[in-house]
Amino acid sequence: MIGIDGLCWLIKLDNMKKLNILFFPAYFGFIVLMISPAISCKNNNSKLTADESAVAKDSVTQMAAHIARDISTKGPTAWLDYFENDPGFFMASGGQIALKDYPAAKTFVRDTLPKMISKINLQWKNVKVDPLTDSFAAIGADFHEDIVMAGGATMAVDGYFTGTAHFDGIKWRLRNLNWAIKPGK
Repeated sequence: MIGIDGLCWLIKLDNMKKLNILFFPAYFGFIVLMISPAISCKNNNSKLTADESAVAKDSVTQMAAHIARDISTKGPTAWLDYFENDPGFFMASGGQIALKDYPAAKTFVRDTLPKMISKINLQWKNVKVDPLTDSFAAIGADFHEDIVMAGGATMAVDGYFTGTAHFDGIKWRLRNLNWAIKPGK
């Protein structure tokens, strides 16, 4: 929108009555330039309605519940059902990139992870979902995993999980995720 200074400038120009025909394109351009950001900002900052927000929040919360159920019953390869097959996918853990993209994730989860881990019991607590748009949401949760290694040893892991969920038109999937592991007790 035109600020006070811009408005005063326009009033002075009008009062001076020195506008000639060559100045009108610049005058019109100035007005369009001042109004355009206000119009474009309004369109890009549209908020979700309460109903849209509730639907997204509920859907992403259900995705988290399904992840825990599927990882616990089907094993670690079930993660592939929830990773988004998109060039923007990545996973971080312990302050560094663990899986740089979906192909790396697919190869690791399919070929390496089952040789290391035979079973995971995943539990979420305090799941928080922040719908960003109707197709993107931030998710965070405390987690606890009881992991059975391929050799039979078990270990318990606790920490905090964050990620970005994306609705791909069919279902919600994780576009990126980060695991912050609590130090051992």
